[in-house]
Amino acid sequence: MNTRQKLGFEDDEDIATPPVPKPPVLDLSDFQPKQVTRPDQAKVAEAAAKAQFKRREAKDPVALTVPAPVPAKATRRRRTGRSAQLNLKCRPETIEQFYAIADANGWVLGEAFEKAVELLQQKAGKPV
Repeated sequence: MNTRQKLGFEDDEDIATPPVPKPPVLDLSDFQPKQVTRPDQAKVAEAAAKAQFKRREAKDPVALTVPAPVPAKATRRRRTGRSAQLNLKCRPETIEQFYAIADANGWVLGEAFEKAVELLQQKAGKPV
């Protein structure tokens, strides 16, 4: 005879479980929001002056000019057939230079890397 505890996988479907009662629907038909009482702005200004409160808003609305939008980086993704990934640790300045060269020539990063390898091979005079 099996004395193990039932885990709910096999013959437990035979055991009737009572239906779970639904929670009652909350009746909100009598709900009315509370009226908000706003303080008098003159009294607020008087209390702020008495406490020497410094306002945080900009004093000059002209100073709130919107800065010129920063141009988005060029899209560096195209379908090229390149499927292998190369992950390198470099200095941030070198990475920025690499991106600048690729962006200036309209190359994707894989294409810029291939061009760099070609130039290194030409400089070394040893084709692989």
